[in-house]
This record gives sequence, C-alpha cells and structure tokens, in this order.
Amino acid sequence: MGKSKTTKFKRPQFNAVGLPVNAVKELDAEEEEHGDDSCPAAELLEKLQSPSADVREFACASISRVVQQSQTIPGFLQRDAVRRLGPMLLDSSLAVRETAAGALRNLSACGGQEVCEDMVKHDVMTPLTALLRESCAGFERDAVPMKDQKNAVEDVANEAVNLLWNLCECSSQSLSVFNKSGLLDMVVQCLERHAHNMELAISAAHCLHTVTEDNPELLCSINTAVLGVVENVLLTSQPGMTHTLLRTLAAGTLWNMKGSLPVARQAQTLNAVVATLSQCLDLDTGTLIPELRQAEEGRHRHTPAAADIEDQAAGEPAVAEMDEEEEEAPPQRKRNGKAATIDNDFSDLLPRDKEELREATALLTAQQTSLEIIVNMCCSDDPSDDEWEEESSSDESDMGPDGLCDGVSNLMSPLCLSAEVHGALINHSIPEKVLKKTEFPRKEAMDVCHQNSSWRGLIKKIQRVQSRALTCLHSILSTMDAESLGGPAALQGAAQHLSTLVFGAAEIPKDEEFLEAVISAMRSLLQMIASKNISQCMTPQQLMSLSEAATRCDVVSVRVNAVAILGITGSTLAKEKGTAETLQMIGNALLQVATRDADLVVNGEALDALFDVFADGDEAETAAKNIQLLPALKALQPVFKAKIRKEGKGKYSPQQLCVLDNIKVNLRRFIGYLEKVVKN
Repeated sequence: MGKSKTTKFKRPQFNAVGLPVNAVKELDAEEEEHGDDSCPAAELLEKLQSPSADVREFACASISRVVQQSQTIPGFLQRDAVRRLGPMLLDSSLAVRETAAGALRNLSACGGQEVCEDMVKHDVMTPLTALLRESCAGFERDAVPMKDQKNAVEDVANEAVNLLWNLCECSSQSLSVFNKSGLLDMVVQCLERHAHNMELAISAAHCLHTVTEDNPELLCSINTAVLGVVENVLLTSQPGMTHTLLRTLAAGTLWNMKGSLPVARQAQTLNAVVATLSQCLDLDTGTLIPELRQAEEGRHRHTPAAADIEDQAAGEPAVAEMDEEEEEAPPQRKRNGKAATIDNDFSDLLPRDKEELREATALLTAQQTSLEIIVNMCCSDDPSDDEWEEESSSDESDMGPDGLCDGVSNLMSPLCLSAEVHGALINHSIPEKVLKKTEFPRKEAMDVCHQNSSWRGLIKKIQRVQSRALTCLHSILSTMDAESLGGPAALQGAAQHLSTLVFGAAEIPKDEEFLEAVISAMRSLLQMIASKNISQCMTPQQLMSLSEAATRCDVVSVRVNAVAILGITGSTLAKEKGTAETLQMIGNALLQVATRDADLVVNGEALDALFDVFADGDEAETAAKNIQLLPALKALQPVFKAKIRKEGKGKYSPQQLCVLDNIKVNLRRFIGYLEKVVKN
C-alpha cells in the first residue's frame, strides 16, 4: 500500500505559570467558600476592575490557577474573559501585567486550539504585541547589575513570550500577526538575554523554534542579524542542562532557517547543528538524574528549613494532576492543518530554587527535542508526511505502474537524505547514539523518580525520550542504506535489540506510544534486512505474540505495522525450505485481520501482506492449500468491495481510498493467480 513514512514532530508545549504560595492558599480558601463544583469566574473577572493593583493582581493569579482545571474554562469564556484580561497586559502595575499574561497563558495552554483561536479572534495579539514591545524597550533601562537578582520587566516578558508561543503553536492567524508585526525581533531580543536570564531565553528559544517551522513568509524576512544571534547561542559553551536545552533549541531553529543561510555557510552551520544534537545525546540520563537528585538531597541537609518550605511550595498536586491527564489522552493540536501531539509540561510550576529538578527536566526536554529535530531532518517535504501511519502499507509490495492511482505514486518512493545531511549524521555517529537511547531507562534513574513525589513527573518524560528515539530510529532506517548503518552484522544486532524491547518482558508492553514507536522501527529494520537477504531474527511464536498484541491495540498504525511485519517475515520464509507450517500460522493470522478488523486500512494492509507471503514458491503453495486461502479470499472479496463502497468516502482520505481501490484490483488478480495454481 505504500512506503512507510516518517512523521514530522511539532514542538512540545511548555505550559503553565508558577503562582506565589500565598496566592494559591488564598485561592484555595475562596474555592472552598464557593464549593467544589462552582467556578468563581464572575467574581474574579469583576475584581479586574478594582482600583487596587493588589486586588487586580490577586484576581489574575487566581484565574491563572483556576483555568488549569479545563472544565472551568467555558465559564470564563462565556463571561468574555479574554477581552477583560487583554487590557490588563498594559496595566500600570508590572505585577498585574505579569499575572495577567500568566492567566492568558494558562487559558491558552489548558484550553487547546479552539480557545487559542477564540483568543486571537478577541484581538489578544494587539495588547500582547504592545506589551512585548514595551518590555523589550525596558530591558536596558531597567537592567540590574546582579546576575541572580529578579528583574520584573523580564518576568513580564517571559510570561508574554510563553503566551505568544502557545498562540502561534495553535493558530495560523496569530502566526500571520507574528510575521507582520515585528515580533521576531522582540523574541530575538529576549533570546539575547541568555547571559543573565536563562528562563526568558529558553522561553524565547522555544517560541523561535516553533514559529520558524514551516513558515516561509517569516523565513523570507530572516536577516543576518537574527541568524547571528541564534548562531551565537548555538556556539556557547557554558555547562549545565539548561544551557544544553538552549543550544538544542537554537540548533532546531537554525535547521528550520536553513533555507535563509548564506550558501557559503550552510555546510558549516549544518555540521554545528548536528554536533550540538550529538553532544546532547551523549549525556547519560541514567547517571545524571541520580546525581542531580543526590545533589538536591545534599543541599537540603544543609538547609532543612528551606527544604520544608520548598516542598510546600512545589505545586506538586498540579503537576501530578497534569501527568495523569497526559497519560490518559495527550491533547491534539493543529497548526497549518497538521496534527501534533502536545506535551503537557508544567515544569515551570516549580519554584526557582528547585534547581536540580529543573536541570533534570531541561536534560530530558533537550534530548527529546534533539531526537525530534533528527526526525525532521530525515523527513521529506511531502505534505502527507504527518499522515504516514494512516496511508502506509507493506513496503514489500511490488505493484507495477498500472496498479497506481494518480497522486499516490509518491507513497511508493523511498525517502532519501541529502548528501550533506547524511554525511553529518554519519560523521557524528547519530544512528548509534539514537539506538543507544532506545534502550529501557536505567533502573537507578527510575527508582530515584519513583521515590520522590516532586520527581515523579520525570518518569513519563524519561519514557518519552525512549519512544522518540525509536521513532527517530524508524526515520533513520527509512532514509539510509544498510552500509551506512554498519552492514548486516549491525542490522542483525539492532533487530535483536528491538526484539528484546518487545519480547524481553513476560508480556508485550501495553503503552501505546512505546508500542507504536517500537513496531514502526521494527518494521523498517526487518524490511531493510529482507531486502539484503539477511536471515530474520523473529521466531514464529514471537510473530504470533506480536500479532495478537497488535490486534488488541486501539492505535491503527500499530495494527498496520504489525501486519506489515507478518508480511515481511512471511515473504522471506516463503523462499526457504520446510517453512509451510509457519506460513500457515502467518496466513491464518492475516486472514483473520483482513476479515475482522474494523478499519479498512488495516484490512487492506493484511490483504497486501497475504499477496506477498503467498505470491510464489512450493512452501507458500502448500500452506495456501492447507489454510484454504482461495475459498477464503473469494468469500472475502465481495465483503471488502462493499465495505469500501459503504464506508470509504466519509471515513477515509482520497489517498487512502485510492490505495484501497488498488488493493481491490490486486485481490481480483491474486484470486485469478491462485485459481491457476490449483488447476496446475
């Protein structure tokens, strides 16, 4: 049905704001008065009109906290919260500006795409742009000589940049305003503050990384000054995980801006970008996270009173709540029509003095981002990349040009890297480093996180790095040749490693994000191995186990890739002697999926795999007779045709329907082929 595609990653969102401890306590008391089920939206919005700056600040901080519970958001929107909070961005009090920006930031982060678009319709970009312009103008005027001293103007700018980032992530209209309003220069100014305000610089770097992706209008206006600032950040050498994250985001931004780079500097910049990603992946989270936790404990032993206050202020309930929600269903956003899974990262709810935990979070975010950038490097510019998992099918399909529909032949073409990107990735040993990151997290790091409630939120982030590494491996396998990856021995070693990830435990892991990533990587690897006639490493029992686990999975792409793996392995076994019994098992499993799966794309993938497994050879012929393949396909044919006719147009894309129609034609031809075999 087509070449399995890599999927581009959008930037993970950096959500929420830290509230003063006293504001949280006061709000909790107020919520008790109102009762658990009521939303104090009307009263809080009314307080925005108070002549007292303290009251206005309290109201904004309270709204910021309340809207973290997404069920309260409609109550605020119905009361015109965006229009009433917007003017607060230009309040005479800097504290009110900061908390108002924080409230709008949380509203955008917790409300998702619809709320962001609604905010832009209510013209939030106008006061936000004015606020950023004023803040940037005040940087030098209000600069403070002490490196660690709090700067109110920069705190306001930090909240504003995060709000801007959320809006541009979700709304094409806000991105258009960004392009036309000179906001790029303001965000770059915020990035330049990295020497003495890393929090602001990292927020700006996240925002730049987002707005420069797939935004040709903005990229046309990139000048040498902007490129110079980002390159200077990339070439910094300060130690620490937050600096690693900053350099990683700069690397991603420069990759997005590659078309704006002077030709003479492109190769040098690309090498610096890949070197930065390589250095980030070199860091061993299994060692560093226990070390950071140990450093935190040592600091607490010297300041026990401060540790008690810190634990009370950590905002752990909010972090835990969001982690639970994230595991249930990662929210989906769309920008420029492309779907993106967004990470609910509430790490900046942590007080500033949770420095070790912030460092650990920055490390994991940097590694996840590095892997996502490498995935994007391996992607073609095909607009259908984001839908690879829905449109893909068995790579081993060998249909001729007469079997293709117009507009779908691009799905059959292998992806390829430019020589420069390929060379840079190989020179910096990126494939080996990515493979290393696919290993299960070290027990020591996981234990540290399990044992401390404020570190528990890192567990999901550690697991996500592994899943991103597997997706990255899939991308690399889809775009590089076997020799570049170390030849047959290296491929067999990688296959053995992936098999251990899936089959090493008593049962196949159930985490859908992990399962989706590992099975797509396994599919790409097994296809490469098959194309080189290297012996496969999966036993029949493992194949059946994988098939059964995938059948129970709700994610369509997992079922698609599992079926493809059966097809790849079966077509290889069909060339060997004494494999008829295993081919029967594979054939029965594929027939069951083709007949019973609720999704037409999965049905089609199973049929495609059957064509490959039973296309030729004595073993395949024997197995086909034993499982009564011909009568089974004859019975299935009218059902499959009717299902396409009945469900197709409303449920599947034109490309998917075109591929399914092609399979329908091939099914008729394959039945004809089996009939000839029976006669002979």
